[in-house]
Amino acid sequence: MAAPKSIVHYSIRTSPLSTLTKMKTDELREKYLEFFETKGCVRQPSDVLVPAWDPSVLFTPAGMNQFKDHFLGKVKLDFTRATTCQKCLRTGDIDNVGRTAFHHTFFEMLGNFSFGDYFKPEAIAWAWEFLTDKKWLGIEPGRLNVTVYKDDDEAFQIWNESIGLPTSRITRMEEDENFWPASAPSEGPDGVCGPCSEIYYQLDDGSDVEIWNLVFTQFNRVGPPPNNLHPLPSKNIDTGMGLERTASVLQGVPTNFHIDSLLPIVHAAAEVCGVKYEYESDNGRRLRRITDHARAAVFSVHENVYPGPKDARSVIRRLIRRAVLDGYQMNLREPFLYQLTSAVADASKAAYPELGQTTQRVAEAIEAEERAFFATIDGGMKRINHLFEEMQTEKSVMVPGAEAADLLTTYGVPPELVQTLAAEQNFTFDWVGFREAMEKHAGDSDGGQRVLFQTGPLETLKEALRETPFVGYESTQSEATVKGIITGDGKGKGDEGQLLSHLDRPGDAILRLVLDHSPFYGESGGQVGDTGVIENDNFRFEVIDTQKHASLIVHHGKLVKGKVSEGETCVAKVDVENRTALSRAHSATHVLHHALHTHVGRHAEQQGSKVEPDRLRFDFTNPKAIPDETLVEIEKDVLKFVEQGEPIRWDTVSLDVARKAGAMMLFGEKYPDPCRMVSMGEFSRELCGGTHLTNTADIGAFEVVVEESVSTGTRRIQALTGERAKQHREQTMQLLDLVAEKLGCKAAYAEAATETLMEEVRSLKKELSAGKAVEHSEQFQFDPAAAKATPTDTADYNAVRAAVRALTRRLNVAIDDVGERLEALLSDRSRLVKELKEVSEGGKVSADDLIESGTTVGDTLLVVTEIPGANPNLMRGWIDQIRKKSKGPSAVLLGAAHGGKVVLVGGLSRDLVDRGLKAGEWVGAAAKIVGGGGGGRPDMAQAGGKDPEKLPEAIENARQSMTEKLQTTSG
Repeated sequence: MAAPKSIVHYSIRTSPLSTLTKMKTDELREKYLEFFETKGCVRQPSDVLVPAWDPSVLFTPAGMNQFKDHFLGKVKLDFTRATTCQKCLRTGDIDNVGRTAFHHTFFEMLGNFSFGDYFKPEAIAWAWEFLTDKKWLGIEPGRLNVTVYKDDDEAFQIWNESIGLPTSRITRMEEDENFWPASAPSEGPDGVCGPCSEIYYQLDDGSDVEIWNLVFTQFNRVGPPPNNLHPLPSKNIDTGMGLERTASVLQGVPTNFHIDSLLPIVHAAAEVCGVKYEYESDNGRRLRRITDHARAAVFSVHENVYPGPKDARSVIRRLIRRAVLDGYQMNLREPFLYQLTSAVADASKAAYPELGQTTQRVAEAIEAEERAFFATIDGGMKRINHLFEEMQTEKSVMVPGAEAADLLTTYGVPPELVQTLAAEQNFTFDWVGFREAMEKHAGDSDGGQRVLFQTGPLETLKEALRETPFVGYESTQSEATVKGIITGDGKGKGDEGQLLSHLDRPGDAILRLVLDHSPFYGESGGQVGDTGVIENDNFRFEVIDTQKHASLIVHHGKLVKGKVSEGETCVAKVDVENRTALSRAHSATHVLHHALHTHVGRHAEQQGSKVEPDRLRFDFTNPKAIPDETLVEIEKDVLKFVEQGEPIRWDTVSLDVARKAGAMMLFGEKYPDPCRMVSMGEFSRELCGGTHLTNTADIGAFEVVVEESVSTGTRRIQALTGERAKQHREQTMQLLDLVAEKLGCKAAYAEAATETLMEEVRSLKKELSAGKAVEHSEQFQFDPAAAKATPTDTADYNAVRAAVRALTRRLNVAIDDVGERLEALLSDRSRLVKELKEVSEGGKVSADDLIESGTTVGDTLLVVTEIPGANPNLMRGWIDQIRKKSKGPSAVLLGAAHGGKVVLVGGLSRDLVDRGLKAGEWVGAAAKIVGGGGGGRPDMAQAGGKDPEKLPEAIENARQSMTEKLQTTSG
């Protein structure tokens, strides 16, 4: 449901409400859930803030979000009544945070829901009972007013006749206020919708604040009005009460930020920022916004949603940066927001004790983002000041929206800060232009709903089937019935495919099959989908991938034979070899996770994984790279459990039992209850839905390939298992021999020889650039003694692997590409030595030799000649010497060809430049003859070309053209 709308009028309450008990926020939350449990509602946990299962939202925006399929009847209903306290995050009202009494980005929504069970009479009566009964909240009935949709006579009658509210306290509202989605009857979208009834609390000053919204989803909208609202056969209830708003009413405080669970964070923010909290001051507003954004950031990062450039991560980055800018305006120049992590955890510990387990990790992530942003703030402020100066010069009065959008996307400067600074200069702000510019910016997000309900052939199947039972834990082969045939892979933009009754065109086109049950594992939890075949006597379908669409298992593949029809019985066969390789890698992932905790620390929590056949990728939290020696210990630890042959089992248990057993649960993941707990011996217990071996010994082999950075604070280990690990080990052992063969050294010195080769190539390039040639052997030669090289113990695999890792990192290539990279380096060395030899020969020429070879034209010395092997540095040096040694004006152009290219450098003395001559024009004209171009300053210019054979022609042309110019300009 939608969040409660902001009140129309508001003034600060200066005294508590004598008629109410000052109920604490935690008590209010528990009372609400307890009350609806007495009404038969099943208490359900909050969904995660970022529901990966739902592509329609970035963040969970309301309590109903986790029950969308329940409302639509697309899942099996284990209960028809529910109640929750949902963590929500929205940024649609971000500009009002801290300014108004009741706006937040992160907030908690108390809700109760009916899926075809109770409806308006019960929902209205229970809301009234909870609010007014002294056993619960005991709010004075005279304080409450309600609104209903203008055409909802049923709700009006219930409030008036059943509850007893006089008509003067029931207001009929238009569809933009009291319908969900807003304005749905006239504007859409099509789909489930219904009228709302809102409950308002009257404050001491006579103004109202909405605390509860009851949504009656009773229609299916189809097409434009009129008569487009069709009654649903099963009517639903979706209600929500804002926890913070209601707490502020009960506690009689001026704003949500003054309730018992938020005011301590406000005071902590004031202490950290070194200012006094004063409600009506600018700093008071800033501290309230810092409090809100800190809370949103802590909850999000706790759930492994780190600040970043895209999607949900970009929203968290934006919130952190807005808070930092508030601190900046209070003269803070160092990170501070991270210091509020513990304050947020302490204030929330009753309902969310898990926050206390991750305060260090969360604080480090927030601090890193702050530090990065502080490095750019000054740039943003300079840009703003420059913008204001330009506006004053041009006598503009409105800050362009596009400029403000660029300040936000480039520097993270929020528009309201730009508007505030602009107002100080008597400028206005172009909000319309800003919003238009942000709509065009792909990275912008409001953090709310994208598409409320999905449509398409898979949704049709989900509504009919609700789920595809997975039977693959017990067997890799099963009889099944074809329930759906869909064209395409569903990845084309705007093309979700078509649902077919049959298909008889074998070929390479990708199709999707849905069965009534399946042994194929659909990609989830990091494990890629199974492959195999689905067939009978009539058709053969090769499965190349298996995906999950909510609770449906979808088989992607090709019809390679016959005709497949809906309703056919078939046999689904998983590729056992591929499944076993996946299980090896997945079981190894659990063992690796345990080893990371042992050798790196408990903070090394999983941030993501990908499990492929005998290959795994594991992302985890850690601020810096893991040393090679620690990686060796981690690998040894994994292999120890492989050698011990620990049994692997899985049990279906309640979440409570899993917690008591010490099962690892990833923050930000929502687990079913009961859940599947995978245990390995006594050392590892994790909640996991993937496929596994039955004994760690079957992992066979384990080899860490690389440890690398993914993003700030997140590292990645890539590793191999089974045959892939063995093959990689053999390749590693052989690599030093390969390097030794190419570099003419012993295998023990392969790493040192590679380093020496790279240093030589760098040195040769510097010598060539400087024109300082020395003698070098034509062939690369490595002398261990001269290099003071320490040999690698080739009998010790760990030493060999360390050398190989160092070598590949140094070359910046994968192990498979080392040979090719060395060949390229040897080729570079050979070419550079040859060019230096040419430079050496050219270096025998002196400035005096060149002066002697020149001619005099009028009063000017003219030197135009080719010098084989010379490089630009040498030629510029000779020109400078000639200009110094020449008694009068001088004009010099030198050319050289090597490596299939031509270099031309020309220079004129100052008095020739004063006569209007330009070295750039002279050199550029010559360069055209050799198929090139270039230029430079009037007194010195350089150009290149690609036709060495025409260099003599270019030299002669340059001599003649300058001779003619000198004859007309000589003094």
